[in-house]
Amino acid sequence: MLAIVSVDRQSEVPIHRQIYAAIRGSILAGRFGPETRLPATRLLAQHLAVGRNTVIAAYEQLLAEGYVEARTGSGTWVVRLLHHQAGPRHRQVSPGAGHLSRRGELVASRPQPQRTPGTINLHPGVPETATFPVSIWARLLAQNAKRRDDDIVSIHAFAGHPRLRQAIAEYLGVARGIDCAAEQVIVVTGAQAALDLASRILMDEGEPAWMEEPGYLGARSALAGSGARLVPLRVNQQGWRLHDPDLPPPRLIYVTPSCQWPFGTIMRMDERLHLIAIAAQHGSWILEDDYDGEYRFRGRPIPALRGLDGADRVIYIGTFGKTLFSALRLGFLVVPPELAEPFNRAVSVTGQFAPMLLQVTVADFIRQGYFASHLRRMRRLYASRQEHFIKLCREHLGQWIDVAENDSGMQVFGKLRLPFDDCTVAAAALRHGVDVQPVSINYGHDAPEHGLLLGYAALDEPITAKAINALRATFQELEDRRPNNRR
Repeated sequence: MLAIVSVDRQSEVPIHRQIYAAIRGSILAGRFGPETRLPATRLLAQHLAVGRNTVIAAYEQLLAEGYVEARTGSGTWVVRLLHHQAGPRHRQVSPGAGHLSRRGELVASRPQPQRTPGTINLHPGVPETATFPVSIWARLLAQNAKRRDDDIVSIHAFAGHPRLRQAIAEYLGVARGIDCAAEQVIVVTGAQAALDLASRILMDEGEPAWMEEPGYLGARSALAGSGARLVPLRVNQQGWRLHDPDLPPPRLIYVTPSCQWPFGTIMRMDERLHLIAIAAQHGSWILEDDYDGEYRFRGRPIPALRGLDGADRVIYIGTFGKTLFSALRLGFLVVPPELAEPFNRAVSVTGQFAPMLLQVTVADFIRQGYFASHLRRMRRLYASRQEHFIKLCREHLGQWIDVAENDSGMQVFGKLRLPFDDCTVAAAALRHGVDVQPVSINYGHDAPEHGLLLGYAALDEPITAKAINALRATFQELEDRRPNNRR
């Protein structure tokens, strides 16, 4: 027994913890069985050349956790652990043991676009951060961090801090044409959390949900995870096929009307009114994902679908991840008044409430005018960057990809001219140091159109030039591999 217990004096782990871990591990592995008497503390201390108090501390921890018991006048003994079966810590799990639920398997199997550190990030939806007003943000954050107000250090309103809910409601009224009360604003941990929450509350297993085809992968995953039966609402650069006779009466309709994902199309007014009429006819809910609604480069931003007359069945989803910075993980919903309390209760069940310190800081950032001025700067910057990015694409990549300009958004759609698989292109681009997203992953039913969804917003001119050169090298490599190019 003495030979089993040893210590490493070079380790950062305290010696009494090493002794405790060695004895505990031997008990759980069955090397020290029930009714085994441990060495006297003085004897073990002499063997290890440590102080006796060090061994006593280890024994006291084992005693506190119930691995041993002290018997007066008889020493320290290993107890019988009734529900523990000694054996290998890592055993082979038999097939089918501990499997996920059907819904768990569905959720876990959904594709998840990866971002690779150390590469040029051309993924869509990535905002500019180099010019973000960090000093202002840090000052507001520090001011709020010093406060001890109960409404910051505690959670009273699961649906969000009243200051932020009010600030969002006021901002949406001016910027997006949405007339709502603060009580209708539900703050959550990002747009994906909003999609998940709305899907779970509004959908029952097997109910039909119209999902844009192609459409945002995150929304498709959230709806599928709620048990919805996904029905393709087909979209192209000309618009939404709302008259499709194959569409069943929907329980829920997911759309991105201000900047369709991935094409960037803007929904026409007649389509918006038709969509609202469909929802009223069938008692359906519309999920309006306004992920890029603030970024329109020609004219003023188009009012949100939720802001139209009769849009009582529209649930609006917004995010600060696209307007401030992605890691903020702060999004929100605007729900009809009758859904405000159910959503509030649901947030308390799901635990999707955001930290109060961040919420009040964002509220101050909005109320003190910094948010609006930041958006104005970003609109000008993104418009300039899109123009420059497309110019370089057409000059250097035009033989392989057709990149169309957008009136709004932080990314552009590039259609492949040659019969390349866009996932193959993305993998090859990664080898050249550029991380891009293939368009085909946004299809769930139809044969996909192959292309790249290219995020340009976070790239300055030198990085943009490097990205274009890397993409050119990618396409040249792939073209050289084509069978008709081989000698």
